[in-house]
Amino acid sequence: MTRQFGITFDYLCPFARNANEHVIAALRAGADLDVRWMPFSLAQGHVEDGEVAIWDRQEPSKESGILALQAGLAVRDLDRERFLDAHEELFAARHDRGEDLKDPDVVAKALGAAGVDPDTVFGSIDAGRALSTLREEHQAAADLEIWGVPTFVTDQRAVFVRLLDRPNGDARTSIDRIEQVVDLVADPLELHEFKQVDLPM
Repeated sequence: MTRQFGITFDYLCPFARNANEHVIAALRAGADLDVRWMPFSLAQGHVEDGEVAIWDRQEPSKESGILALQAGLAVRDLDRERFLDAHEELFAARHDRGEDLKDPDVVAKALGAAGVDPDTVFGSIDAGRALSTLREEHQAAADLEIWGVPTFVTDQRAVFVRLLDRPNGDARTSIDRIEQVVDLVADPLELHEFKQVDLPM
């Protein structure tokens, strides 16, 4: 049975990295998943009412996370076969190597490591297409009352989920983890809140 779902991402978030890596590992291992990759800008999510939206600022690509999100979207839409690799590399640049995703050279290096032509991606960014897509898709997520990453989205509901582990080469664990999460998001709908209390065991 194909599991259909969306997952939000912003390359700034380590929990988004964990969940998205599990989805990537599961897909590479042949899991029957139909995934919609949904950008959600944490920077825009923290803009207060009355403040200028990130996309309407003079240099939006210099705002936290925005350049990398645009790059990821450009690859998703222009070079889909390399998206998983680029997606993984952009997360790695931030969380494995501690690099600055506002730096075009850092983003270009991550794209190159994934086999993506950075010039094509930056052409989409410079033309404003990637920012327009980001704005539209972020707003679509916000309209669903999504407020963070990673959020798993099915046709039933959207649920914010934090996974604490990474794949670490264990594809079976990733498949099990993602299937379990998606099944819980889809059903039972009566399970509305399931939140761990951080008490020492």
